[in-house]
Amino acid sequence: METVERLIVSTQELLWERGYVGTSPKAIQAAAGAGQGSMYHHFSGKAELAKAAIERSAAEMRAAAEEQLGGAGTAKARIAAYLKREREVLRGCRMGRLTADPEVVADPELRAPLDETFTWLRTRLAEVVAEGKQSQEFPATVDPRTLGTTIAAVLQGGYVLARAAGSPEPFEQAVQGLLELIEA
Repeated sequence: METVERLIVSTQELLWERGYVGTSPKAIQAAAGAGQGSMYHHFSGKAELAKAAIERSAAEMRAAAEEQLGGAGTAKARIAAYLKREREVLRGCRMGRLTADPEVVADPELRAPLDETFTWLRTRLAEVVAEGKQSQEFPATVDPRTLGTTIAAVLQGGYVLARAAGSPEPFEQAVQGLLELIEA
């Protein structure tokens, strides 16, 4: 793996584990097995490297979601597959965790990939709900945008509850409760 790739991958992991504030250039260099000169040869600083890592995490999150949402089956089945897919619940969402980081939220360059990703997710979920509404899986009264946003919010809230409890059980309950509401 090339140095630039090791730097991005290491930063992705450190951001997920420690957040932006808790990730120092020295920690990135140590995790990547790269020297200071190598890091600054490829990136102007921590912020530029973090942005590249956040953008990579965003692309991976979109691709993983699209595997279920764009797959075969009914709209409800695709949403259920997305909700039930395997996740590292106690680590939280790579993107969602960064929204709690004050330096990320305060920096428009670092916040932009978060907003773009969650906007994409809400929109994609709304598209699947709209397909389900058209095929009469959902009642005519369902607003696809509202339900898409609710699905994303329940997942993010489930991560928070699970991390607070130190157990995946609250996340699993949130997903199960949402599935029951969708099926009702």
